[in-house]
Amino acid sequence: MSQGFLSKNPSVLWFLVCLGLFTLVVTVMAETTGIGLLSTSFIKTLGKTLCLCLIAVAMDVVWGYCGILSLGHFAFFGIGGYAIGMWLMYARTEIIVTESLAAAALPATPAEIENAIGTQIFGVVGSSDFPALWAFSDSLFLQLLMVVLVPGLLALVFGWLAFRSRVTGVYLSILTQAMTLALSLYLFQNDSGLRGNNGLSGLQNLPGYEDTSQAVISIAFFWASALALGLGYVLFAWVVSGKMGSVIRGVRDNESRVRFLGYHVESYKLFVFTLTAIVSGIAGALYYPQAGIINPAEIAPIASIYLAVWVAIGGRGRLYGAVIGAAFVSLLSSWFTGGGAPSIPLGVYTINWTDWWLVLLGVSFVLVTLFAPKGIGGLFDYITINRAPWRVGDYGPDKGALRREEGQQGPEERRP
Repeated sequence: MSQGFLSKNPSVLWFLVCLGLFTLVVTVMAETTGIGLLSTSFIKTLGKTLCLCLIAVAMDVVWGYCGILSLGHFAFFGIGGYAIGMWLMYARTEIIVTESLAAAALPATPAEIENAIGTQIFGVVGSSDFPALWAFSDSLFLQLLMVVLVPGLLALVFGWLAFRSRVTGVYLSILTQAMTLALSLYLFQNDSGLRGNNGLSGLQNLPGYEDTSQAVISIAFFWASALALGLGYVLFAWVVSGKMGSVIRGVRDNESRVRFLGYHVESYKLFVFTLTAIVSGIAGALYYPQAGIINPAEIAPIASIYLAVWVAIGGRGRLYGAVIGAAFVSLLSSWFTGGGAPSIPLGVYTINWTDWWLVLLGVSFVLVTLFAPKGIGGLFDYITINRAPWRVGDYGPDKGALRREEGQQGPEERRP
């Protein structure tokens, strides 16, 4: 499949080459693997950006190709982060508690160790008992399964209920937003089992790698994020190509006509919705160990709205546009909100970009919607459409001298 698929989709090969070169350059410039021009914190920022690019590609498939404006995909992203974060917190706390109790005169029993771990994790919300949600938190393999299964099952159930009722358009967007809001409000409660507003913290400390520096861990997560983005891009490029891609775009453009042609529209929509939710969960599982903390605010509906803005600015309906939009906005956001952008004094008032960044982002979204609906990715269309064709040989039925002369010219004679 790979050779024929890549030959028919050269943009995928170009993307993989660019991603590979970018990964190589960052590796050479990193502290622990290269010449040290890039700090550990910036490597983490780049790794997190790659994870955001992956969920942006998933959002582009479900919205730009299938026509489902989901305002809840960041919820799946957060669920993946919570799933891996539970194991990280449990395993790390278990090591700390075991080392602490090892100095006691009498060896601690398994029940005492379990109670001490629960007190360490849930003491912040006034509890020491493990909720049922944490039943598999001591197993890395099972928690990795939860990264895939929980977002997938939630999307499958929600999508089946919504699509079989033929809810479409803005009503479906409102339903996805309501699902996200309900989930975030539940997680804010202390009795949710996930430490309420405190969330899960210390996720950057990998159990068993206490002696490994954050510089090494950050570059490892950067590589993993780049690999996940490359594989996810190829997967979604394959999904939106061929017959399946034609049906998916047909659902976006005219759902009734596709249904009239005999295709089961709901199955295609459910497949796309569930698959993109699973990939979003994987992206979240890679993102939050690099961020170090996750709380219910990460799942709030505003995060999914930001995700739609990234895709729109990059250019929906083209996978590379989603990557460009997410990377562009994410890095700019880090620069503006991190104090990198200098304040602008205007005499009576000083523009502080930390406060004005969201305004700038909203204005950019409006301008792109009005004047550049194809987004940043549309610039590639403009370049390829307006470039003069390179003609070699005789074309068309006309055997005139001008046509033969044009066909005999080389590129250096015809291109300015």
